[in-house]
Amino acid sequence: MAKAPAAIKNKALKALARLLRENVDALQIDNAKDLERARAAGLAEPMVDRLKLSPKVLETCAEGCEQLAAMPDIIGEILGMKQQPSGIRVGQMRVPIGVFGMIYESRPNVTIEAASLSIKSGNACILRGGSEAIDSNKALAKLVQQALAEAGLPQDAVQLVQTTDREAVGQLIAMPQFVDVIIPRGGKGLIERISRDAKVPVIKHLDGNCHTYVDDPCDIAMAVKVADNAKTNKYSPCNASEGLLVARGVAADFLPKIGAVYAAKGVEMRGCPESLAILQSVPSANLVPATEQDWSEEYLAPIISVKIVAGVDEAIAHINHYSSHHTDAILTTNHVHAQRFLREVDSASVMVNASTRFADGFEYGLGAEIGISTDKFHARGPVGLEGLTSLKYVVLGEGEVRG
Repeated sequence: MAKAPAAIKNKALKALARLLRENVDALQIDNAKDLERARAAGLAEPMVDRLKLSPKVLETCAEGCEQLAAMPDIIGEILGMKQQPSGIRVGQMRVPIGVFGMIYESRPNVTIEAASLSIKSGNACILRGGSEAIDSNKALAKLVQQALAEAGLPQDAVQLVQTTDREAVGQLIAMPQFVDVIIPRGGKGLIERISRDAKVPVIKHLDGNCHTYVDDPCDIAMAVKVADNAKTNKYSPCNASEGLLVARGVAADFLPKIGAVYAAKGVEMRGCPESLAILQSVPSANLVPATEQDWSEEYLAPIISVKIVAGVDEAIAHINHYSSHHTDAILTTNHVHAQRFLREVDSASVMVNASTRFADGFEYGLGAEIGISTDKFHARGPVGLEGLTSLKYVVLGEGEVRG
């Protein structure tokens, strides 16, 4: 896979897109088995919904493969080649990591996302989906192997663990001689277990306690629009804002306006005493006193914590103490405050005057994304093609020897 030419990898991706479209009906028959089992087991309807391979979901997967095929091939590119005083030239070449293990829950479309990224980045991968999607995942993995064979690449470059036995995960994450990195994607319990037990390096994020800080000074109308989107655009993703920090100087003006928006959308506001005193004027606002635990909470629900802070210093200190270092944003018209926030907030993505919901591989122009990393080594933030590669030094000489 590492030495496969770009044209061959792209041929496999286009073949996979075609096969997905040709097999919509057959895939839905396999998917129906998973859905039936999930409902019989009493799985909540939102969870059942995540398992569905609708024609629309499959079309999105096919389009994702085609988008990847259209992207430039980054494998083998040489960066920063510089001549040294000795005469040698030194640069770095982008190469595949090798073999990655992907462990994920519920959504079977992740099988295609991970497989297609693996193909484009010249890696091999071992996929372990959730037991609740086993029939769908097997059917999708079969199409991936068919596409690889059609392009003349080794079928085993993408493998799906066929058993639903949890023991298989324990073995996969403890085999550094075969696996170079593990990428878990799922609930906090899964990621905590893998981080604790793995003997292989892990690219992960545990949770997304993201913040929007409304600064003094700011454009109030813009701040209301962005703080609304950051929370209510979608409640379940890890990049939705869970905490709203408001500078004391703008609180009396800003909070009633955003409070009215949240109240209309049924968002519960868990506030500090000072913020609750201002929000009480908002008709039908759902207000709850915040506890210490609320500042650290990832709700993934129509709930937001609200705290008034003195200004940018206290906002940065609060975020660095309580956030999960995923994504945090400042809404401000003060350039110095914006620059300080960018420099001092210790998170994988830091934003000025934009919704935290933008923290996503597609929105960052990375193409498909295999996950988001809050680690500081190797990959940080959305992990796309580059996150699945490494850099090795290359040295070009003309007979130079060291004195």
